[in-house]
Amino acid sequence: MPDRPLVAGVDTSTQSCKVVVCDAESGEVVRTGRGTHPDATEVDPAHWWDAWESATEGGLLDGVSAVAVGGQQHGMVLLDDADEVVRPALLWNDTRSADAAADLVRELDGPRAWAESVGVVPLAAITAAKLRWVRDHEPESMDRAVRCVLPHDWLTGRVLAAGGGFEEWTTDAGDASGTGYFDAGSREYRPDLLRRAAGKDLAVPRVAGPSEIVGRTSSGLAVAPGTGDNMGAALGLGLRRGDVVVSLGTSGTAFARHDRPTADERGFVQSFADAEAGFLPLVCTLNAARVLTAGATMLGVDLPGLDDLALAGRPGAEGLTLLPFLDGERTPNLPSATGSVHGITRTNVTPENLARAVVEGMLLGLASAVDAVRDAGCPVERVLLIGGAAASRSVRAVAPDILGAPVAVPAPGEYVAVGAARQAAWAVSGAESAPTWEVAVEATADPADPAAGAEARERYATVLAATYPSA
Repeated sequence: MPDRPLVAGVDTSTQSCKVVVCDAESGEVVRTGRGTHPDATEVDPAHWWDAWESATEGGLLDGVSAVAVGGQQHGMVLLDDADEVVRPALLWNDTRSADAAADLVRELDGPRAWAESVGVVPLAAITAAKLRWVRDHEPESMDRAVRCVLPHDWLTGRVLAAGGGFEEWTTDAGDASGTGYFDAGSREYRPDLLRRAAGKDLAVPRVAGPSEIVGRTSSGLAVAPGTGDNMGAALGLGLRRGDVVVSLGTSGTAFARHDRPTADERGFVQSFADAEAGFLPLVCTLNAARVLTAGATMLGVDLPGLDDLALAGRPGAEGLTLLPFLDGERTPNLPSATGSVHGITRTNVTPENLARAVVEGMLLGLASAVDAVRDAGCPVERVLLIGGAAASRSVRAVAPDILGAPVAVPAPGEYVAVGAARQAAWAVSGAESAPTWEVAVEATADPADPAAGAEARERYATVLAATYPSA
């Protein structure tokens, strides 16, 4: 029996580099590898390469014909004229560029102008804001810089360079659309906005087609363009119209496929391109799974213990409401916000209710995101719950009511990396569309108490408006 064709996908995320090797025809994951990244908001990209080498050691890529890299969006990697890194990469979750983002919004006549220009209103997370911060605070770094690439671009180029196949820097429309200087609608850069952010002209990667082979190593390994992490997850899940993905990892995201770009002047919904030929309106929050970890620490339990307490609490936590802005917040744009618990009384402040408020608070932040995606024109027939916190028993139980929709939990998997592998399989197949890979669903649930969910959403909105009127 001949060996089956193999492809590999990578997720170079905030916390780690994960590599999956998949059967190119079925998508079955046949082996995996992992390396860790520093826990920081700025990182020397050399750590990403070290993690890649750790993840692929021991012959992990033996027999692999193609690879693609999915990666954390928005990160800023500045390179000099020798393609050496100028300064540590600023990651999406570095909020020091909040004032720079506000300056950019004001200079272009407000958020509507940005939404209509590129579909993205600059926030601290966006690459353009980070470039402005460097321009203002580290002019010597900006003077040395000649090029700006994204984290997945950098690792893709490094893989090719190490294999003797690097020819040029490339990216894809999906990841490029999160920079603030690329228009998802036209699939073109906006050099004027890049110049406005950086204060100078910078070279940017060529935008490759979604199934293009951008290079080959000397060993014959084909390298596809890769994409951003959210676009990779959509590709890995085989997202269809009517599905909204809610991802509960370090950050929280809600996104869906669309057939046209969007323009949200509030900056809530970002108009991204997807990894195929469509669009991926997306809302991102800074706070997701780590809210649960913090809640467990506060209550002196582990995560299973938090589940037990939350499931013993009553829906609505007897009036307790958590604003889960433990690391500031991206959507709504509240970079200096802090978390807070509201509605405490002598009778309702129990461990069970506090745990319930933690779980509900995290999900209520994402419920607002789902509503914003719906308002952008995407039907919400089913929510696909993914990410580390999707394994939580209490999250699975509470999510349908809080999100106001049926919930399906796909089987645990590295969907960003699987999506990148699917892109790699598409690239070497020469087909017009990506191969069809089945996605197993582990659990489904319909809302059990829609009225309680609606009441919790209304109370959350009231508390948010009273605490942060600008939200």
